[in-house]
Amino acid sequence: MTVIKNIAKDRVLQITAFLVVLSLFAARPKLADISFDTLWSILGMMTVIQIFEYLHVLDYFAYRLTSLAADSRQLLLMFLGLAIVAAMFLTNDVTVITLIPLYLEIAKKYKLPEILPVTLIGMAANFGSAFTPFGNTHNIFLMSHYTIGIGEFFSWSIPLLIASIILLLGFTLFVKKIPLPAVGFQDIHIQTRPTVITAIVALFIFAGVLKFIPSYIGAVAAILLAVLYNKTIMKKVDYAIVLTFAGFFVIVSVLQQLPWVVNLISGLVSSPHSVFLTSILTSQLISNVPSTVLIGKFTHYAAALFLGSNIGGLGSVVGSMCNLLVYKEYATWGNHHAGKFLIGFLAFNVIGLIVLAGMGWLILDFVY
Repeated sequence: MTVIKNIAKDRVLQITAFLVVLSLFAARPKLADISFDTLWSILGMMTVIQIFEYLHVLDYFAYRLTSLAADSRQLLLMFLGLAIVAAMFLTNDVTVITLIPLYLEIAKKYKLPEILPVTLIGMAANFGSAFTPFGNTHNIFLMSHYTIGIGEFFSWSIPLLIASIILLLGFTLFVKKIPLPAVGFQDIHIQTRPTVITAIVALFIFAGVLKFIPSYIGAVAAILLAVLYNKTIMKKVDYAIVLTFAGFFVIVSVLQQLPWVVNLISGLVSSPHSVFLTSILTSQLISNVPSTVLIGKFTHYAAALFLGSNIGGLGSVVGSMCNLLVYKEYATWGNHHAGKFLIGFLAFNVIGLIVLAGMGWLILDFVY
């Protein structure tokens, strides 16, 4: 019952389900348009993420690194580094849910700045998750939809990560250095064997994304491992995102059958740079995940869509699901009014979007 309640109260899924019902009045979706490989891969990754959460892997590194910080800027740099690396493997959502409350707890204790650091942690999580094929759910879709090779993928994601880190480092210069007393390290231990086994299962899921093995193998292995460790892990898996993606596929399948939609979108994605800009702009309105699924059905410019969708995670609060979680976490744990945070968050995100979009445009010129 808890699982069903969690699924039912997911707002994004609710909106998607409503749009699915509306779309059925226009046309019938085609089964062939639903990427079951993508759905299996996402289910597997969501399960592995919950196993890592159960094993407190991210908590361990968070407390270990922050206990070494000497001042507020150094503390933030450690958080940003951890956010980037953690999001590569555990997704940006899990990263911000774990790190932002921890940072705000320290900030409250030592009266450190909050708005810019929390915003940058959210950005870092977005940037880190963009780097790997399985860090973002829409990256999983892109890998499956375009059958992208691992070398080709990293030829796009490495320049984007470098540009993103430059942007983050530039922003950190605006964070005042405040001496920081030693942050106590909490006694959290990593269970080595279960963590290694979980990492191996994650590799199976990765192999499925790259189509080396059927994608359901990694998902089934992750589910069996979760049940073996603790049956309650499966209750915390984000099934809503899997169902939401299924809904996206249904909606896009219907839209592909409407001539006026096909003509409109086809006109907006006629070149790599138009795909890049269209992806960024639509992400600001409907989030980068559904934007990627929609545009991906109408263009073969995979690199442009990759860059646009991941850069489009910056900007508005709905640019990515991660942004919504950053705002939610601050509203829950922050020490200032949520409205004040939102203004600062949007200001820094828009600046970041403009700067990184410019860098992305240059990267695109080298790719094509």
